[in-house]
Amino acid sequence: MGNKTKGLLALVGIGALAYWKYKNSSDEDKQMVKDKINTAKDNFNKWGSDLKDKANNVASQVQDRANNVASQVQDKANDIASQAQDKADDVANKAQGAVS
Repeated sequence: MGNKTKGLLALVGIGALAYWKYKNSSDEDKQMVKDKINTAKDNFNKWGSDLKDKANNVASQVQDRANNVASQVQDKANDIASQAQDKADDVANKAQGAVS
């Protein structure tokens, strides 16, 4: 038998023991187990919601930064295009002056 098989058998054995103990316990003990499971479930759901909120916040921050960088690049491209157009106009004006 491999380690995985032994581990699986051990897990099944522990589960069977827990089930037997639960079935033979008093109503108060059963309620205590149910309360612990419900509390664990609520904590797990809360943790999942918190994790989802954090992921959404990070995604939003990344999107904002990407939009900011894209805006800066667009502004810079517009500035360069404007400067190039000004230079082209200056050259055209000088050429027009030289011809006349």
